[in-house]
Amino acid sequence: MGVCRALLVLLVALSCCCVRAAEPQAQPRHIRIASEVWSDYTEANGEGLGWDILREVFEPLGVTIERCSVPYTRSVGLVQRGEVDAHMGAYRDESPGVLYPHWNYDTDHIYALGLASNPELSLATIASYRLVWVRGYKYQDYLPNVRRYNEIRRRIGILPMLLYSRADYYIDAQTEIDYVLGQASDPSQFKRTHLTELPLYLGFASNPRGREMRELYDQRMAQLVSTGRLRPIFERWKQPYPFDGSP
Repeated sequence: MGVCRALLVLLVALSCCCVRAAEPQAQPRHIRIASEVWSDYTEANGEGLGWDILREVFEPLGVTIERCSVPYTRSVGLVQRGEVDAHMGAYRDESPGVLYPHWNYDTDHIYALGLASNPELSLATIASYRLVWVRGYKYQDYLPNVRRYNEIRRRIGILPMLLYSRADYYIDAQTEIDYVLGQASDPSQFKRTHLTELPLYLGFASNPRGREMRELYDQRMAQLVSTGRLRPIFERWKQPYPFDGSP
């Protein structure tokens, strides 16, 4: 009888363990997202188009966003080390050790800023010019025929760089180009040239939590795009809606 009782206790214990193992894990209650501070997009106080989009993605699922405002290259490093769950503003497959989702959440409108007296610029002629952009953005991987370029640490001194012919064109997203141009005492000395459109992604940490967050994000984005729920957010910020024509 003692042996039978011991076997019965063991079977009950194993049964309980199996039940616990089969129970689904609780969904995370927060996601840690790092981002550079971009004006009217990812402000440090949580305002901006980018934060509004991600709140619509995660908060209806009961997942709150914990923001971390750092320079772009640092945001990538935090994800690679698993210190945050995701970073904003990524171009697809740009960094090793980072997971990328199926869905982008926005599109970067890439422009060149140069002197108004410069010849017309296009992707076909870009190899002829000296380019400059902020370190970490890796436009050499996304623009064809790039040959001569320098990277700068911050968006300071760009206009004098162009005026004194230390570079021919500054490359950046439209909002950042407009920010730099807004500092000019005579904006008519410069001109913007549209180059291309690059989808923007969250870059997720390559760990189980990051994979879970990526799956939640893709599922939710598919719903939001199919129902058009994100369109009012883009309209409120007076920005082009990037998902027209999406299935």
